[in-house]
Amino acid sequence: MRCDLYEGNNLELLQRYIGDEEIDLIYIDPPFNTGKVQKRKNLQYNDIFEDLSHYIDFLKKRFKELYRVLKPTGSFFLHVDYRAVHYLKIELDKIFGIDSFLNEIIWAYDYGARQKSKWPTKHDTILCYVKDPKQYTFNYDEMDRIPYMAPGLVGKEKAAKGKTPTDVWWHTIVGTRSKENCGYPTQKPLGVLERIIKIHSNPKDLTLDCFAGSGSFGEAAALNNRGLILMDKNPDAIDTILRRLAIYGIHKRN
Repeated sequence: MRCDLYEGNNLELLQRYIGDEEIDLIYIDPPFNTGKVQKRKNLQYNDIFEDLSHYIDFLKKRFKELYRVLKPTGSFFLHVDYRAVHYLKIELDKIFGIDSFLNEIIWAYDYGARQKSKWPTKHDTILCYVKDPKQYTFNYDEMDRIPYMAPGLVGKEKAAKGKTPTDVWWHTIVGTRSKENCGYPTQKPLGVLERIIKIHSNPKDLTLDCFAGSGSFGEAAALNNRGLILMDKNPDAIDTILRRLAIYGIHKRN
């Protein structure tokens, strides 16, 4: 099973190493353009762009390459926050086509400080596109079940089985004391990523994350018998991924 890691500019790496329509599932969690250096202990990455237009242009170039490498039956996920999601959706609509927009998933969490001057911001947005809206992977039976909010209204059998999630996903963040915490800033939880992996790909499919960061998507892929290609230019990310995925036989390719 392929388990590759590339270090460098992901635009150049995509153009050099990934062929047309090679990837079954793509997930990216790029910098959010917060205007800060994201830091946790000794690990950090720069999340500062000159302005919003430069940020959008930066991602748009990569969207085009990711569309190129995605298989006709493949799915693409963009994980961002409120700062630019509306602008980026417009760009993705242009590249994939409006009919290829499948879902706007809201990942909601309840953790951290509460602002007193506005409603506290406690969610990220995950945009899902498919290359062909008439044929794409969606494994409904692989959905995890969640408890009913009012189990008394549905009967014991249904309550025991639970219900399938909607496009609003309640899941805690990776806390500082969490067992899966690897010390990387803005690390995303395996529970969210495994849901994407299981439903939108099949065993032995090839997955890609070109903003790999802590390697969470790669671990979710490896845990579920998917091939994976990870990319990042940050040496801290590369070191973290090599340690975290060593048991899966990760190979650094350049």
